[in-house]
Amino acid sequence: MASRRIEERRAEHARYKEDVKKRGKPFYPFAMFHDTVMSLVVVGVIVGLTVVWRATSDGTDSGWLGPLYAEKADPGTTQFIPRPDWYFYFLFYLLRIFKWPESVFLATVGIPTILLILLVAMPFVDVRRERRLSRRPVAVVASILVVVSMGVLTWKGAVAKESLGSEVVGEVPAWAAKQGFADNAEAKAGGVLFAQSGCLTCHVYLGAGASNLGAPELTAEGAKGKGVDFQVKHLKCPSCVTPGSPMPPFASLGDENLKKIAVFLEASKGPKG
Repeated sequence: MASRRIEERRAEHARYKEDVKKRGKPFYPFAMFHDTVMSLVVVGVIVGLTVVWRATSDGTDSGWLGPLYAEKADPGTTQFIPRPDWYFYFLFYLLRIFKWPESVFLATVGIPTILLILLVAMPFVDVRRERRLSRRPVAVVASILVVVSMGVLTWKGAVAKESLGSEVVGEVPAWAAKQGFADNAEAKAGGVLFAQSGCLTCHVYLGAGASNLGAPELTAEGAKGKGVDFQVKHLKCPSCVTPGSPMPPFASLGDENLKKIAVFLEASKGPKG
């Protein structure tokens, strides 16, 4: 009985293939109908999620899909830890694996580009008409590895733990010992703010960070004798002190915090001994 049903399905599929081969399948109404239905389904899902989000959240408590309103962004905060949307977690974790400046290119451009090229080239390389999974071991294994890799990287990126504001905050005591300001509490506090405020995105300090946009290394910034007042003014408005500077202003941190960072920079005269 089962074999007869299979034979009937195969015969029906063969008739369908023969019919398509002879007469084709016009865009209208077949493809147009399918696209219209799927578009309506997608719009319906979006509208449904919006209604559920609005109906289950009163603006204060988090509903099924998150709070309706959130606190306004504070541009002066040093406590915010930026994280990507969930569908970029795999790339986020790749950046944690290839975290050195010389290898960041592999995580951001190299590996994703190579995999994308392989994906695009696959239909041109494997032109066999065989579609049974049991007879396509290479394609099946490759697909499974891709799915597992993406899943593991996404999960690892989602649960990755980070230090407050920056992964290098814990290095501040070592910086203080190497630079010789271990007894200077204000300089150490400035070092924490320096690490939390994203300065190492463009600057290098004792081997940490990355040099971008022509930003100078700050390991021996204090040896230049610029003074605390100069550092504060420069942090408040870099382009005012150094015309054309691409460095963003940090005036939102407040004068007290800016002074701490300035004291830290002036205490950084290069490793002792």
